[in-house]
Amino acid sequence: MSKNGESAGSEAANVPEPRLRTVYNERVRAKLQSEFNYSSAMQIPVLEKIVINVGIGEASKNAKLLESVVQEIRLITGQQPVIRRAKKAISNFGLREGLPVGVSVTLRRERMWEFLDRFINISVPRIRDFRGLATKSFDGRGNYTIGVREQLIFPEIDYDKILKLHGMDITFVTSAGRDDEGLALLRELGMPFRGSIPVNVYA
Repeated sequence: MSKNGESAGSEAANVPEPRLRTVYNERVRAKLQSEFNYSSAMQIPVLEKIVINVGIGEASKNAKLLESVVQEIRLITGQQPVIRRAKKAISNFGLREGLPVGVSVTLRRERMWEFLDRFINISVPRIRDFRGLATKSFDGRGNYTIGVREQLIFPEIDYDKILKLHGMDITFVTSAGRDDEGLALLRELGMPFRGSIPVNVYA
C-alpha cells in the first residue's frame, strides 16, 4: 500500500495511456475495419512489438564500444538491451562462438507505443534529406523494417559522447499477415511513407 492508502495497482491505473495507443483504439481500428471489411474485430491488425538490432563487428575487440552502444540503446528505448553473441565460429573473420556481435532490444506494450510516437514525430524528421519512408521493406507478412544510418536522429544521443557513428535496423512486427494491411496500419498510425499523404493522427 502507498502512503495515501492506495494500492500499487490503483497507482498504475492512474498512469496516462500512451497517446498513440489511444489513437489506435479510438480511430485506427475503425478506419482499418472500414477499409478491409473485416468480419470480426479480432481480424483488425495491431502492432505487436518493435525490435531494434545493432550489429557491431568490432564488439569482440572493443569492450568500450560495446558498452557505449548498450548505453545508447538503453537511452533511446528506456529498456536494457540484450547482447547478441555469435552462435558459431567463423575462422575467416576471427570470430569465435560466444563472442559479442551486437545488441538488440524488443519493445512491447507501453514502451513500444511511446517509442513509436517519438520515432515518428521526433526522430524521423531528423533523418538527413528525408523524402519519406520506402514501402518496399515489408517482409510479405505485414512486418516492416527500416535501416537507420546514424543514431544521431534520436534526441537522447549526445554527439559529443558517442564513440562511433553506427546504424541500426528497426522492425515493426504486426499481426496483419499481409503487407497491404501492415502498410495501412502503420500509415494510419502516422508513419510517413513515401508517396502517401502524411496522416496527422492528433488532428
